[in-house]
Amino acid sequence: MLPEIISRFGTDVLLITGSRSFIGSEYWDRLLLQLETSKICWRHFIIDREPSPEMIDRCVMSNSDPVPSVVVAIGGGSVLDAGKAISAMIKEQGSVMDYLEGVGTKKPNGKKVPFIAVPTTSGTGSEATKNAVITRIGLKGFKKSLRHDNYVPDLALIDPELTLSCTPEQTARSGMDAFTQLLESYVSTNSSPFTDALAIDALRILRDSLPAAVEHGYDSPEARSGMSYAALLSGITLANAGLGVVHGFASSVGGYFDVPHGLVCGTLMGVANRVTLNKLLKTSQNSIALAKYGRVGKIFTKQSGKSDTFFAWALIDLIDDWTDRFGILKLSAFGIGSQDIKKIVKSTSNKYNPVALDKIELEEILKSRL
Repeated sequence: MLPEIISRFGTDVLLITGSRSFIGSEYWDRLLLQLETSKICWRHFIIDREPSPEMIDRCVMSNSDPVPSVVVAIGGGSVLDAGKAISAMIKEQGSVMDYLEGVGTKKPNGKKVPFIAVPTTSGTGSEATKNAVITRIGLKGFKKSLRHDNYVPDLALIDPELTLSCTPEQTARSGMDAFTQLLESYVSTNSSPFTDALAIDALRILRDSLPAAVEHGYDSPEARSGMSYAALLSGITLANAGLGVVHGFASSVGGYFDVPHGLVCGTLMGVANRVTLNKLLKTSQNSIALAKYGRVGKIFTKQSGKSDTFFAWALIDLIDDWTDRFGILKLSAFGIGSQDIKKIVKSTSNKYNPVALDKIELEEILKSRL
């Protein structure tokens, strides 16, 4: 199917993949044979970690003459983000740094090489979003977006079979990212009836799919399908409703330290929502958010007849249980210590969190997961 789709755009494709899983599989060999049979010329660029400005610039420089007919990214969120950025920057002048939000001074023109996203994990939902997250790790590090409405992939080809080879660790981290995105966009102060409907539907599917995918993923296509669906909808809801403090931390922590994005979300999701819920109850702010927490808790516990507060706390307890059950590591495993808390908090946003958290509360969240 993919070569047929590629041929609609032309006969020269730039393939962006990760360094191991997909290109070491039968699917890669089959794809190359099909491209050769279809007389489609291909080039290949590997993204082996979260994409940096240097990676994007290097790929663009070596693949702009001639310009490919289409860019196809096959991989996890980092690969999809890289492909999205590369397809855009081939049509721009200068470095991707010049166009990153909060870093550069230029605005993207919105032009791009046609872009096809093929996710092989179920997490970021990048196949449905208009931004590509670019990372520079270090003392002055950052995670910033290259963003334009036109950067939504021209086509997303979602095949849950491609996720069957994900390890339990990969599945847990990416799945907790999707879970975080759905919950944060649902309780977001920028949510709408449209995003709420999508988030709730996806959360119902994720409730049963994520544990099964983590623990029986090699032989559970139904769970993998459910997670592919949930991740896709998480991309749609985050793009339209925004995210909260967990992703605020994911941005700041991921800029300073080489920590997988999904791990940051998974390890902080329980405590961040616990602190948020506690403040909601203490301050009597945002009763809508409390009701939403309660609704999700009712879905996940499969119970009824109790108060929103009961179900809200039950949800947080379940998240904590999954964090332990899935073996999500703490931040200290990546060299993060108490000496790093203040600088992380200083650059952490909680823009759409259902209640604003102060520095002390943000510090509390980090300390509990060191």
